[in-house]
Amino acid sequence: MIALRSDLKVVLATQPVDFRKSVHTLSALVSEALRANPYCGDVFVFRSKRMDRVKLLAWDGSGMVLVTKWLHQGHFTWPPIRDGVVHLSATQLAMRTRVSPKPVKQPAVVG
Repeated sequence: MIALRSDLKVVLATQPVDFRKSVHTLSALVSEALRANPYCGDVFVFRSKRMDRVKLLAWDGSGMVLVTKWLHQGHFTWPPIRDGVVHLSATQLAMRTRVSPKPVKQPAVVG
């Protein structure tokens, strides 16, 4: 579980990623493209091209945590796309991934 503590550092990759990438591939991407240590306890956020999916990657001290959120309607609001990374606070992450409370129709088909 990712604890959203006040001193948590959140790093948002500004370029979209292929959502078929695994924990291992995203960890390597953190090291190589973002020039960060994936095991430092920070949260690394990746988004899809359509901005309707987000993956959060974090080391919790005992293992790597990968959280995926997929919106059935709408999209996440992110800063403009440009090279590099954006640093967010835990509060800013919570605000960016929050979705309006209006009810969403549940999917009729799974799979």
